Amino acid sequence: MRYRELGNTGLMVSETGFGTIPVLSGNVPVLPDYYSPDLDEAVEIMMCAYRMGCNFYDTAIPEEYGDAEYKLGVFAEKAGRENIIISDKARFMDGNDMFREVMRSAENLGTDPDIYFVHQVDEDNQDETFSRYGALDALCDLKKAGVIKYTGIATHYYSVAERSARDDRVDVIQTSGNIMERGIIDRIAEKDIFKSKGLILNKVYAAGCLLNVFSPAELIGGILHWPFSCALIGIGTVGQAEAAMKEDFSPREFSFEEVIKRLSEHFTPVGCTRCQRCVCPKGYEVHIMLRQYNYYHLGKHYWARKKLRLNIEEVYESCMKCTERQCMKDCPRKLRIPELIEMIHDFVTR
Repeated sequence: MRYRELGNTGLMVSETGFGTIPVLSGNVPVLPDYYSPDLDEAVEIMMCAYRMGCNFYDTAIPEEYGDAEYKLGVFAEKAGRENIIISDKARFMDGNDMFREVMRSAENLGTDPDIYFVHQVDEDNQDETFSRYGALDALCDLKKAGVIKYTGIATHYYSVAERSARDDRVDVIQTSGNIMERGIIDRIAEKDIFKSKGLILNKVYAAGCLLNVFSPAELIGGILHWPFSCALIGIGTVGQAEAAMKEDFSPREFSFEEVIKRLSEHFTPVGCTRCQRCVCPKGYEVHIMLRQYNYYHLGKHYWARKKLRLNIEEVYESCMKCTERQCMKDCPRKLRIPELIEMIHDFVTR
C-alpha cells in the first residue's frame, strides 16, 4: 500500500481507503452484489483491508449508512484506534443540527472521528452550510474543542468544491471522480487553490457500475495520476477488499476517448465527463440526466430509471422550448444536449 499526504493536516493516508456503505446490514439497492454482512463479518472485512495497509475508513450517520458507523467503531477498537483514520459525515447544514450529529456519531463509534464532513453540500444548500452559525462553523467549534481534528466538505459539485478550497475553515474536501466521470477532478487539477487541502475521491467504481466493463486494476490505476489524497472504494466482502488493496496498481492514464470506446462495446454511451459546465438557464442539472442514462446501461436499471423519471417531462419540455442553448455553448465536448435530452425522454417514456 502506498500513502499520500492529506493536504496540510500532517496525516499520511493510504492511497486506497475503505468506504463502509457496503458493510451495513439491510437493503442497499444501488449497490451491485450486495451482501449485508453481520457485525463479525463486517469487522473481519475491515480487518482484511487493514492487514493490507488500509488506514482510512469513511462512514456516515445511521440515516445514511445504517449500522456501518457502529460496526466501524467495533473494528477501530480491535485494530487499535491509533492505527486508523476515521472520517464521518452528516447531511445537516444548520450548525445546531451538525453539532448534535457529531456528538451522536462519537457515541455510535465509541470514539471521536478524526475528520467530519458536512455531507452532500450542493448549490442549493451551500450558503447555509458556509454561513455564520452554519454547519461548517459548528465543525470549527468542535475542532477547537478537540472533539474532531479536521473539518470537511463532501460534495458532488465542482462549484462547491472550489468554494471549499477558498475557505480557510475547510481542511479536507471529498468529491467524486473516476475514469468516466472525470470532469470535477480534471478541473481541480487545474487550480492551485486545491493544493493545500486534503482531497478524498469517491465513486471510483461509479457505485459499482464500471466494474461491468473495467477491472479494479484499471479503475484504480486509471485515477492515480490525479492529485487526490485517498481514493475511497466501497467494500462489502473480503474478495472486494483484496481486489482493491492486495497489490499496488501501476498508474495507467486512460484518455476519455479510450473509456468511451470500451463502453461502446456494450452500449452507446453519452460522452459526458460531468464537468458541470453545462449550466441551464432554467436551473436543470443536465449533467445528472446524462449520468443516469449511462448508469442505466451500466446495470443500475431500477435506480437510474427512477431518478430519470423524477422530472424528465419537465426538463424535456423546457429544453425543447429553449432558444438560448447556453448548455451547448459551454460544453467542452460540444455535445448536442437538446438532442440527448430528447433521446433520454423517449427512452424513459417509451
